[in-house]
Amino acid sequence: MTPHHEGGSRSPTEHWKEQPDKHDYPAAADYLSLLLAPGRVAELIDGLRNGQLVHRKAKDLLRASRLPLLAADDFHVRADLDKVRRGERLSPVLVVRGDLDADLPLTVADGYHRICASYHLDEDADIPCRMADWPNGGEAMA
Repeated sequence: MTPHHEGGSRSPTEHWKEQPDKHDYPAAADYLSLLLAPGRVAELIDGLRNGQLVHRKAKDLLRASRLPLLAADDFHVRADLDKVRRGERLSPVLVVRGDLDADLPLTVADGYHRICASYHLDEDADIPCRMADWPNGGEAMA
């Protein structure tokens, strides 16, 4: 077992829902409203609602987003780890594709703590993600 995994010789396995929870979209919109004007947020949330469900590894999502791994004892990460232990299903994460040419990282619109919890359990486990592209060709901050 690698040092970043949860204690014990065998970690519980995550189980994921087929669709994001309804409250994930307003949470994503709140976050994205810090980056975009309201009309563009609505367009992006529409893209997330209708986007394809893809599966990506926790380690790759963290690398592409350039976000640090939160500790297993972070309050929200711990809550997600506890859900997994109780056999509850986690909601897929909502992400906006980055743009390598523009040096724009993947944006985790909702689900950062779930990604970190998943990493602590198994960095190679596939996480379901609803993915969308930035409106207007990746001009996220314009």
